[in-house]
Amino acid sequence: MAITKIIADSITSGAIANTPAFEATRGGSQTISHDTMTKIAVNVEVFDTDGCYDHATNYRFLPTTAGKYYIYGQAVAQIAQEQLKRYSLLIRKNGSNYKYQSNYFTGNPAYINNIFIGTTIDFNGSSDYVEFFAKIEYVSSGTVLVNGDSTELTFGGYRILT
Repeated sequence: MAITKIIADSITSGAIANTPAFEATRGGSQTISHDTMTKIAVNVEVFDTDGCYDHATNYRFLPTTAGKYYIYGQAVAQIAQEQLKRYSLLIRKNGSNYKYQSNYFTGNPAYINNIFIGTTIDFNGSSDYVEFFAKIEYVSSGTVLVNGDSTELTFGGYRILT
């Protein structure tokens, strides 16, 4: 009984939980300008265990518990015709590029592409934060969108128990 109570209390207090944790998506598509690093406004929280994700203004995760976190993102870029030349997703920590994933369509432009990116990051628990960015290059013209559907755009993370 005593061990069961210790485990239950630890889970309830977060002592052995993978928190803080969050996941968010976007309520609609976002237009991305040609060859411009653009923050993805991931503005719809799926969950946010400790209130550490700002879904209203800065679209960033600033965990209040120090430690290692797994941070991930996924987004689909789409343009009306085969104009997509290069598509990149970035996770930025404290305003600097941290993890970068890119698809380049040499001589064979695409009209849609999906990228998933994930990495482990150390956070200090007070001022470190991460944000989600996209950069899209296209051949000539068109409107490039990062689709805003919960099945096509996700940004999230959680503390890794170590």
